[in-house]
Amino acid sequence: MAPSTPRPLALVTGASSGIGLELAKQLAERGFDLVLAAEDAGLDAAAEQVRGLGTDVDTVRADLATEAGTDELWRRVSAAGRPLAAACLNAGVGAGGAFLDNDVDRHLRLVDLNVRETVHLAHHVANAMTAHGEGRILFTSSIASTQPGTFHATYNASKSFVQAFAIALREELEGTGVTVTALMPGPTDTEFFARADLEDTRLGQGPKDDPADVARDGVEAMLSGDERVVSASLLTKLQGRAGRLIPDAVKAKVHAKVAEPGSGS
Repeated sequence: MAPSTPRPLALVTGASSGIGLELAKQLAERGFDLVLAAEDAGLDAAAEQVRGLGTDVDTVRADLATEAGTDELWRRVSAAGRPLAAACLNAGVGAGGAFLDNDVDRHLRLVDLNVRETVHLAHHVANAMTAHGEGRILFTSSIASTQPGTFHATYNASKSFVQAFAIALREELEGTGVTVTALMPGPTDTEFFARADLEDTRLGQGPKDDPADVARDGVEAMLSGDERVVSASLLTKLQGRAGRLIPDAVKAKVHAKVAEPGSGS
């Protein structure tokens, strides 16, 4: 009997809940083994859900807002001794409220996680994939990348960075066998709004997409090698189109109306 073909290996960060967990499920259903990474204790329960889909799962508890955490994650991925076929760089955090009402350390940690260490991990991933000659990278950007985020300023700015970085990296890697895709969700029904202190805002209390729908769109786009996907509802897609046409000053005022603390009541 011929030996079975090994299952491809994928990495998902921010995998303990929300979009990250759903990305992991989508990949498991498509025949990938997985390395799941997150900082919080929910990672173990998430891994059990994914294993229930019939795939092998390794977990890495690491603080991906730190250089040490990113390096530890990559050490564990490398130790598997298998080429990384796909990587979903999904870990991120928000920080709602006026910029000056938050301690600066909260903003800097957001930048470290959403920007600095995303770049750090992407450098590891892209180096390995280009050396192997193939791979798929998905960055979880956001529809927020298209607008100044009044009362959520550092988050929107961080996603603008991720979006621009993803598209630029895609162009640089053309012809290497490695593709880069940007996933741009709108408001999604996850723990994000509670963690970002946005529950009392119109943004936090408004309609939200199903993270399973967002993840499905993201994985399909990544595996197809698409440049980007705006997901998942018609409203989010319209916001994406409008974001290219409306002046930034106007978008900043509109965002203030939906993200100002107390606006939801």
